[in-house]
Amino acid sequence: MKHFPIGRFLWCALGIAVGIALALFLVAPPASPLLLASLGGSAVFLFGLTRAPAAQPRALFGGHLGGALIGIACYQLCGDSLWVYALAQVLTLGYMLISKTMHPPAGANPLIMIYVHSGWGALWQPVFLGVLSLAMVAAIWSRLYPGLVHYPVTWFDRSPPSTFWGGWDESEPSDV
Repeated sequence: MKHFPIGRFLWCALGIAVGIALALFLVAPPASPLLLASLGGSAVFLFGLTRAPAAQPRALFGGHLGGALIGIACYQLCGDSLWVYALAQVLTLGYMLISKTMHPPAGANPLIMIYVHSGWGALWQPVFLGVLSLAMVAAIWSRLYPGLVHYPVTWFDRSPPSTFWGGWDESEPSDV
């Protein structure tokens, strides 16, 4: 049985704390901390699943910005009715699958943007600024500890890497 790498674990734990604290500090959400709730999930990907395609910049930035844009557009055009929330989620899933920018935590962005009645400026601040600061901490932090996988592993990995919508890979037989 392999031993638990306590040093690496503590380094990653400290990194996620620094990353999320910086992101929250820069976008100053004390009045509305849920505005960046999706960054908590992103931080888990960046510091705990560094190699995952969903953690790479294409998915991280594309998923967050695309999901937020869709949420803002849906709110601006249609308001905040229940059907608008559902429409925004459908559009965000479609966008992420088609553009291969699947980043699960960013799936919360359309809901958040509608709920807080965001304007177009939210794309820059808090979304882009929050994601950028988190990614920068992950990139620097991962290079300071010997033997840690450097973030990003690749810049443009597709997420998902193939089209296996609905949960199975086309190379596997389906239940249907």
